[in-house]
Amino acid sequence: MNVEFWHKHQNTSLNKAKDMLKASHKDVMKMIESLNDEKLFAKKHFSWTGTTNIGAYCISATSSHYDWAMKKIKLHLRTLD
Repeated sequence: MNVEFWHKHQNTSLNKAKDMLKASHKDVMKMIESLNDEKLFAKKHFSWTGTTNIGAYCISATSSHYDWAMKKIKLHLRTLD
C-alpha cells in the first residue's frame, strides 16, 4: 500500500501534501471525537475489530503511524547529507 501511495503522489507538491495531511487528520479526529468511551474502548464493540477495541485502531492510524512516518523522514533526510 505504501508503494502504491508513493507512486500516486510522485508529482504532489509539498504544500499540497501538507494540506492533504491536515485535512485527513482533521477528518480522522472528527470521527474519533464522535465515539464515546464505550465505542472506543469496549473490546468487540465493532465486529470487524475482532478481539481488540477501535481505540487501538485509532492509535495505530494516527499517533503511531505519524511516529513511524517521522522516523522514516528523518532517516531519509540523514541519507541526503
